[in-house]
Amino acid sequence: MQGSGKPGGPDRWGIILAGGEGTRLRSLTRTITGDDRPKQFCPILDRETLLDRTRRRVALTVPPDRTLVVVTRSHERFYAAQLGDAPPPCVIVQPENKGTAPAILYALLCLASQRPMDAVAVLPSDHYVSDDAVFMAHVEAAFEAVHARPDLVVLLGITPDSPEVEYGWIEPGEPIPDPCGRGLARVRRLWEKPALGVAQALMDGRCLWNSFVMVARVPAFLALIRSARADLYDAFVGVRPRLGLPAEAEIIRPLYARLAPTNFFREVLATRPANLAVLPVAGIAWSDWGQPDHVLATLARMGTRPGWAESGAAVPA
Repeated sequence: MQGSGKPGGPDRWGIILAGGEGTRLRSLTRTITGDDRPKQFCPILDRETLLDRTRRRVALTVPPDRTLVVVTRSHERFYAAQLGDAPPPCVIVQPENKGTAPAILYALLCLASQRPMDAVAVLPSDHYVSDDAVFMAHVEAAFEAVHARPDLVVLLGITPDSPEVEYGWIEPGEPIPDPCGRGLARVRRLWEKPALGVAQALMDGRCLWNSFVMVARVPAFLALIRSARADLYDAFVGVRPRLGLPAEAEIIRPLYARLAPTNFFREVLATRPANLAVLPVAGIAWSDWGQPDHVLATLARMGTRPGWAESGAAVPA
């Protein structure tokens, strides 16, 4: 699959999720930095933070001035310098972290106020990807798919190399007609962190790891959230006309204070598989760096030992 070699057209956007606390990786990030910063702001590999690596990767397909980064106010001391080159409208600051669903919805509504029909890729900021160009060529293919099929929400599914029990899995359904041969299929079911026997059966059945990278047009994303969690969607309705105005922060703060934490995978995607499609991703190594053993296993496979591992500091087992 070949990429275009340059960022796509003006109707394409990116949303990078960088508002999480990263508590599962805290023992490792504390070793590296000596403080309790969330993992996305930590220089785990090549002295480059995970957020920096994600922004550089996304820029292969979506220009930085059309990439929104969702952060959380309490992390400002960590993200302020890293996002100093980002246009202010591209930094979406949540007053507090209430999970991935509010973060995605908030960013989508900010985008919808200006570009209501555009396509957008949503990407986490804590993944390892061995080949950025190959991965973003698949994101480009997903953009092309939703251009042809505006009703689709396309998930990128990673071809697995092990029966991983800490990842979500995607069970593909029937193929979606696609003259470009992208291998699109309906999603039959999503599995969250299955037991080992189930994970092995999923792998044997040609299921895919869920990368949590998603591409859709703004209306398709909003319709998916509204159908799955109308209460969350409706909570934002009152503030939607005032997004982008000077008083936005004062309006968002009490809204977030009332929200319950909401997980986008569990409470949106997994409840609406019929609305989803999956695009297989092959030819790369990929890992969700959510916990220390995933990071250390990836570094071992790469034959890489970063400076922090050479420093004599205790490295989490």
